[in-house]
Amino acid sequence: MATFNVPTREEVNTTNQGIFDNLNSALGFVPNLYATYAHSETALENYLNLSNAKTSLKAKEKEVVNLAVSQVNNCTYCLSAHTAIGKMNGFTDEQILELRAGHASFDNKLDALAKLAKNITENRGRTDQDVVDNFLAAGYDKGNLVDTIVLVGDKTISNYIHSTTQVPVDFPVAEPLETATV
Repeated sequence: MATFNVPTREEVNTTNQGIFDNLNSALGFVPNLYATYAHSETALENYLNLSNAKTSLKAKEKEVVNLAVSQVNNCTYCLSAHTAIGKMNGFTDEQILELRAGHASFDNKLDALAKLAKNITENRGRTDQDVVDNFLAAGYDKGNLVDTIVLVGDKTISNYIHSTTQVPVDFPVAEPLETATV
């Protein structure tokens, strides 16, 4: 079985070294998953461009999608990272567990978004029409729908990178959903 190291700054090309420097300045460290993208000469820059692209979704809404998708894809790394980011965006531990389960009893609009993100991921894009209708009825528009689908793709990429490489999680590890009370 192949093992994947987490590349250091010295082990990556000059473009990725600059990105590592920027991440260190912004975050205080280079997350292991981002460093893993740097095994490729281009993937880290491409992924960060996608991840940081303009969207109609607010930061809090992005975390709803990130948590629901990462739970469906069972990505411990992304669940751990987005649990921490979700808390920074004002979600409580209980709310984060609900979002991971694909619903939000505390907010009707976020509930529709969580259900949509979960359904898209579970059905690989063959989204149930009633879930789409509920999303639109909650106040979102077709542009938000497209942006949500793009974000599902964005998060799925990271989920798959971690699931394949199994690099160490460098965030407080998220509790498995089945052991939590939702």
